[in-house]
Amino acid sequence: MFNIDLQFGPLLPGLAEGRQVIALDFQAHGRTNDIDRPLGTAALASDVVGLLQELGVPQVDLFGFSVGGAVALELAVKHPELVRKAVISSVSFRPDGMRPENAAVGEMKVEMIAGTPMESDYLAKSPHPDHEHLQELLNKLGGFVAGDGWSDEEISGIAAPTLFTVGDCDAVKLEHAVRFLQLRGGDINGDFVGVPSSQLAVFPGTTHFNGLGRTALVLDTVTTFLDAD
Repeated sequence: MFNIDLQFGPLLPGLAEGRQVIALDFQAHGRTNDIDRPLGTAALASDVVGLLQELGVPQVDLFGFSVGGAVALELAVKHPELVRKAVISSVSFRPDGMRPENAAVGEMKVEMIAGTPMESDYLAKSPHPDHEHLQELLNKLGGFVAGDGWSDEEISGIAAPTLFTVGDCDAVKLEHAVRFLQLRGGDINGDFVGVPSSQLAVFPGTTHFNGLGRTALVLDTVTTFLDAD
């Protein structure tokens, strides 16, 4: 329901200091057209691969939020050659890591988001700026094809260093975020055995919808991770 401007807009100037940023709206989001295809992790990941090939970019740092976090995970697992580091925000690596209230997304109606930035930004930027297409997007999000997630072995086998971020009152269970960290070699006493390259950040007072809302905190956390040796 968000686009690059709504979710990442305040972060982009800081991220672009000293690095090139390629920001994309997924299928049916923001300025990107919809096509006759369900929304799904594998399909959206293939779009990212195609974009990088079109631009001639051989490797990137990924920063994906929510659905974008799932896409970043898929790329880190299936296309390791493309990924130097990955920031994976507010998504579970298996369905049981999400809170049960998330099922409400499948029942979203246009009327429920009337008057919100989600509605106004869609109408301002979509190639099809009408409520019928907005409802179709909500329907596709409700039926999002996430699959069964990724196995413990796939998560632990990711070659790129990962930063997993989550809000303390997010859609993702905190114990699931800790499990991800453990699979990535974290949850240890770094004073004695060293700090692992993969990390976890829990942002306080943060829900799913405003998961990147604390701009200064998020920017410091992410850039410190990306810039580290």
